[in-house]
Amino acid sequence: MTEETADANDNVLVIAGHVVKVPRTRVSPGGIPITRFLLDHESRQMEAGLPREVRCRIAVVASGSDLQAAATGLTPGRPLRVTGFLARSGYRDSELRIVLHAQRIEYLD
Repeated sequence: MTEETADANDNVLVIAGHVVKVPRTRVSPGGIPITRFLLDHESRQMEAGLPREVRCRIAVVASGSDLQAAATGLTPGRPLRVTGFLARSGYRDSELRIVLHAQRIEYLD
């Protein structure tokens, strides 16, 4: 990335994968539905001119009624693409674990 295109506020992640297990949904004290699930990703990427097998698992949080319709169809093994931003898992998380806060969920099947 060059200085011209870099932005200190950049925080966007797009990742495809499969839902690991049945998502958990709760409603916040403010009445906002919050769905949490794990996404397994597998791909082949180029690094330093060589192919690399990539496997990872990331926690995803989908908040708000806009995402609730997409989140209701989540089942284990379902392929999807999630677009969102990274943040720590909670305000009191002292270990600074990150989660993907979904802004868009697309089903790939």
